[in-house]
Amino acid sequence: MAKIDKRVQRINDVYNASRTEKRVQWEYINQKGFDFANDNQLTEEERLQLEEQGMPTFTINRIIPVVEMLNYYATAKTPRWQAVGVDGSDSDVASVFSDVADYIWYHSKGDTLLSNAVNDSITKSIGYLLVTIDPNADRGMGEVVIKQPDPFDIFVDNKSRDILFRDAAYILIRKILPKGHLVKLFPESKRKIMTASSNNNSYDNYSEKSIDRSQHDFHYKEMEDNTSLYNDKESQLLEFHELYEKVKLEYVNVFYRELPDEEKMKDIIAETEQIIKRMSVELEVAFKEKKLEMDIMLEKGELLPERYELELQKIKESNKQQLEQVEIETMHRLTEEDSKTSNKIVTAKEFKVLQETKTFKDRILNAVNFYEDKVKLTCIAGDKFLYEKFLPITEYPLIPFHYKWTGTPFPMSAVSPLIGKQRELNKAHQLMVHNASLGSSLRWMYEEGSIDTDYWEKYSSAPGALLPKRSGFEAPQPVMPFQLNNAFFSLVQAGKGDMEYLAGIYSSMQGDIGASGDMPYRGMLAMDEYGTRRIKYWLKNSMEPALQQVGQVVKEYSQAVYTAHKVFTITQPDDSIKTVELNVPLYNDFGRVIGKWRDYNTSRFDVRILSGSTLPLNRWAYLEELKQLMQLGVVDDMAVLAETDIKNKDKIASRKSLYAQLQGQIEEMKKLMQDKEGTIETLERQLVQAGIKNKVMQGQVEISKQTHDSRSAIKKEEMESKAMQKLLRQMMKNDADTKKTKAQDKMNNLQNKN
Repeated sequence: MAKIDKRVQRINDVYNASRTEKRVQWEYINQKGFDFANDNQLTEEERLQLEEQGMPTFTINRIIPVVEMLNYYATAKTPRWQAVGVDGSDSDVASVFSDVADYIWYHSKGDTLLSNAVNDSITKSIGYLLVTIDPNADRGMGEVVIKQPDPFDIFVDNKSRDILFRDAAYILIRKILPKGHLVKLFPESKRKIMTASSNNNSYDNYSEKSIDRSQHDFHYKEMEDNTSLYNDKESQLLEFHELYEKVKLEYVNVFYRELPDEEKMKDIIAETEQIIKRMSVELEVAFKEKKLEMDIMLEKGELLPERYELELQKIKESNKQQLEQVEIETMHRLTEEDSKTSNKIVTAKEFKVLQETKTFKDRILNAVNFYEDKVKLTCIAGDKFLYEKFLPITEYPLIPFHYKWTGTPFPMSAVSPLIGKQRELNKAHQLMVHNASLGSSLRWMYEEGSIDTDYWEKYSSAPGALLPKRSGFEAPQPVMPFQLNNAFFSLVQAGKGDMEYLAGIYSSMQGDIGASGDMPYRGMLAMDEYGTRRIKYWLKNSMEPALQQVGQVVKEYSQAVYTAHKVFTITQPDDSIKTVELNVPLYNDFGRVIGKWRDYNTSRFDVRILSGSTLPLNRWAYLEELKQLMQLGVVDDMAVLAETDIKNKDKIASRKSLYAQLQGQIEEMKKLMQDKEGTIETLERQLVQAGIKNKVMQGQVEISKQTHDSRSAIKKEEMESKAMQKLLRQMMKNDADTKKTKAQDKMNNLQNKN
């Protein structure tokens, strides 16, 4: 017997440990819910019993509307993500993540996959989205893609207690595929696949089928060995396992000195040569001065010739060593000045190799060891190991979408509580229809030989038929069915109401106006708001965390894949086309790449799901709110127009914009004319006022002239009067002086005489 690979044996052990009794029971219950949602509600035994009793075998499926409405509320709109940069330099690149996520979501047909995953969560209790890489897409450059695996193919660590299974030790995907199909998936492993053998002869994973073979999900697990697509060997079924595990790997955050580039080193060497050249000249002059001094001492006999030669040799060697030392120190100093400190995260093995490289070891400044979770993927086919690799992500790429999380990997579906009521409704309708059928097609009790049974079977229910009986026998007696109790009919109506209450999907939410036909408009809006609170609770606590995890895994994968210059286009909600560029190379004047603009793979940012982005919008309520805001002046009519379904609203908006511009121009001209008219009136008033002022000034000038003339005349008279007075005073003074002189002369004469 060939020895089985340890990795293959380990994965088989993981699968056997995962398929516990609890897992089997959970799968059985949810398979039944899935079958009921798809109108497979009767077992083969039940169908045969009903047919034997002459009862109808139809079902009244009240679960399908519940599933469709829940699916609609969860996927009414495309989910939207936004990214927040860790620091300012990452904010610009973080804003691009929404475009990258939209691009990946669109090319993966994300809306359809999400709808299928939500449908699985409603009917099977859990759905999954798988984020992975298609290495052959984009001509070998690779693309991030999203897939939707079947939840019954996935086995999760039974000890996981996280709603997103982030604490799970492993997540295992197990599929049963023909060898020919596996070869198409992994052509490089064709030899291994074709020589692989199965480890299990039974591929029936559904416990429902082991109990009742009539329950079918029409899955690939229903495949048999005979198929026309492949030959006999390629048609053999084989287990294919994909094991995802979280492994802690040791990393080192290395801080090192990055040396200058080649151009900068040339500049450093040139500058060093200049410094050495200047120093060499200085040392040469100093040597000549010292030699001259020693020559004088040698001539005077103060220095021996041997000492003279020895000292000169010492000076030459000292100068040479000094030049070499200065050259080394200058190179080191200039290199240090132009070097910059960088950090890089490498694995512990890579760091060990770097330490053995002397040129790099001398440049290491610091090294910090740490451990980080990485997801390891191991794949096997049958008893053959295919490959093992580490994924560039820290969380599992399988994201679960629960309907009702139970704190374990075994959640509850929305259909499970409805199965009992659905069976009750089916049975009730079958009994009522059967009773009505018995009432319209009577049964007869007769004596053997009293009637022609063939004739009676043919014509007994025909209108106006004459039914003969043989003489000597009693006439046949009709057997009437028992009348059903009135409480039985009310039970059916109560059962319908119970199903709506359990599911949280009421008839009014589906457009049934029977109970709310006379309700006011605002009352209907309020009922719509209150009626969806249970659904919003589910979306907020189950769907949105899972969608945020999808965005986080997409971010990690996209940063690892999109490292080269990439240009892609996405369609905006208004049907416009937006072009996005990542990792745009920056060139210097010589055409060399010196960096990247929008360096996507090195940016750090957090991803968040926009809350309520997938919820439907009550457009009539929203339009009513916009109308009220427009009346209050908060928004304009263009905002209201943008939310309507009017055809050619873009042209209407452009015309309204043109009308608004023309109206603005008219208003501006009116305002300008009013300003000019006001200016003219002002000038006329100013002219009138100026004329009045001119006349007043002329009057004032005349008055001032007359006043001045009067003052001048008065002043002239005063001056003439003063001059006359002065003249009189002078004359009186002269006369007095004359008399005084004469008197003095007389006195002198008298004295002389005496």
